[in-house]
Amino acid sequence: MRSSDDSPRLTLDELKTRLDDIFYLDISTGRSYDGLIDALALLPGWKQDFALHWGKVAARTDIEVGYLVIELAPQALRAMVPGDAERWVIAALDAYDSKGVRAAVASLRDIEGRAHAVPRLRLQSIEARLTHFVHGLSGRPLTIAAAEGGGAWTDTETLYLPASLEGADAMDRYRALAALLWAQARFGSFTPGLEAALAANGDPERAAAWFALLEALRLSAVLGRELPGLRQALAESLAGMPRELDAARAALAHPGAAAAESLAWLPRLMALAPPVDAPLAPVRAGLALQVRADRIVQDKRVLRRTVAGLMAALGKSGSGETSSELALDAASGELTIDGEVVMLPPDAHAAAQSLVRDLGAIPPECLTPAGPGAWTPTENDGQGPIAPEGSADFVYDEWDYRRRAYRRRWCHLYERVLPPGDPGYVDEVRRSYASAIRQVRRRFEALRGEERILKRQPDGEEIDLDALVAAIADCRSGSDPDDRVFSRRQRADRSLAATFLVDMSGSTKGWVNDAEREALVMLCEALEALGDAFSIWGFSGWTRTRCELYRIKDFGERYDADIERRIAAVEAKDYTRMGPPLRHLTRVLLRQPARHRLLVTLSDGRPDDFGDEYRGQYGVEDTRQALVEARRAGVRSYCVTIDRHGADYLKRMYGPAGYTVLADVRKLPLRIADIYRKLTA
Repeated sequence: MRSSDDSPRLTLDELKTRLDDIFYLDISTGRSYDGLIDALALLPGWKQDFALHWGKVAARTDIEVGYLVIELAPQALRAMVPGDAERWVIAALDAYDSKGVRAAVASLRDIEGRAHAVPRLRLQSIEARLTHFVHGLSGRPLTIAAAEGGGAWTDTETLYLPASLEGADAMDRYRALAALLWAQARFGSFTPGLEAALAANGDPERAAAWFALLEALRLSAVLGRELPGLRQALAESLAGMPRELDAARAALAHPGAAAAESLAWLPRLMALAPPVDAPLAPVRAGLALQVRADRIVQDKRVLRRTVAGLMAALGKSGSGETSSELALDAASGELTIDGEVVMLPPDAHAAAQSLVRDLGAIPPECLTPAGPGAWTPTENDGQGPIAPEGSADFVYDEWDYRRRAYRRRWCHLYERVLPPGDPGYVDEVRRSYASAIRQVRRRFEALRGEERILKRQPDGEEIDLDALVAAIADCRSGSDPDDRVFSRRQRADRSLAATFLVDMSGSTKGWVNDAEREALVMLCEALEALGDAFSIWGFSGWTRTRCELYRIKDFGERYDADIERRIAAVEAKDYTRMGPPLRHLTRVLLRQPARHRLLVTLSDGRPDDFGDEYRGQYGVEDTRQALVEARRAGVRSYCVTIDRHGADYLKRMYGPAGYTVLADVRKLPLRIADIYRKLTA
């Protein structure tokens, strides 16, 4: 029997009628069909048809076998493709013919044995396909990751899914779970006040678990209307939902249902324990709301500064009596300023679309650059650069790819010492990462003590067996033997100076900045064990007239309490003009008495600055030229970024093997020391 994706689902009455038709001769057992109806009721129509068809075929041979076929068909269809499930029934009927009813029952119950050829589908093997799938759903990149402890949940930027699923329909179930998690963020599960609403039910953890299941019912109905092609996969994924939710199903499937309806149903369920094998894990309300809020703030900042730059380029005003009229079409990226249409650059267009998805509309403050707003660059809220007091400490050329020449003495660089921050911050990080720090220090201490063996030496403490064998062979062949048959050990001289350049632009505010500071602590602890000379600098700024480089640790400084307080003070500031700090630190590295010099940049995105000239290809080409200058001078450069789109431009700037993209910013502290070890081994 062929499966049909569009077979209508049978009602309870229709199921009873079909079962009556199959078992009408069995008038002696008095058996109820309730168990079979429960097993079939939530299945898609084609699976119901499969179970009833083959149950009827089997019942013609034996009523008990037919009953068991229908009862076990849902389990068999989860573990096998339809063709294998048909062979499962036929094998049981063959067993009945040869050995009787007990053999047939045993054959039917051995579903796992029959399905042994169906592999377990691992998330890792389909991660790329699922990533494209959810990107198509959301319109913005979402990360796919394996959930620890099973279940599925999201923080609105990462979808955490089971590491593996069993069964022939595993891929469909992965798609359904990913769609449900995306829908939590898209269709309002994480509304302001959610955390307090869950806590108001007495047991926040239990409330979060029931809320996730209630939302799964609501969102599956929404997705069924919006994306009919997912309807079958969603029905299969939710087929095992607890019966306590049956009463809520119809109410939450109503087109106007919102998360408030799911919250209203919670008090009726709180006395019951949620199922441990639920398809969705409890929602992490606090985490999801924080991630969403951080994303909204970042998107607002990107859009506001872009609007300010475009208005400045057109000579328009954003405040006062001459305030311009602005309108933005987020779908097309068209910004209308006093009737003049300009196109948003890709990053601002993406930010506008993201704000619409999160908030339903572009916030008014994003189109009023002079007004107050969260996460604007420091000091003057989008009005343009404030000239620093005094003359610049250094002036650098900048590469203009359009001219194919440098703009001479173009960028003004100010070198500053980062003021001290929280004195207890580093101790707190040490406690949080105590185990990882101990492990990293042991690895680096071993690296420090590495020795290399010099072979074919005229003298030494050990015999070089390869050289000795070659010398004996030469003697026996009549040739003059080589007398260099010894080996000796020589401690490796690393002779390395490394500089770490930390992005302190406004876009690093929040988790990125926290991860950068934690990564610096991890690095300092590791490099102290290794003994390499190293320095740490942060950079930010505002246009070419104010490029700022913040000294956190210089080569001549010890890693002490003062350095720890400077690390604690690393914070998000303004923009990301990368050329001047790279050129300056190349000079600093060249003054170090080392054979090898390494410049590592920690960043969250592409080069950027106020206005629209540096943004885009101009900034990428200038940064690339600064890195080419460093390489020609003998400085090796490397970049660690958490920008998922980094491969689009980092290959141009650093080369195909000169960067690492971390999909999860929270992995930065644990990965940075390992990356450095591999770069310098």
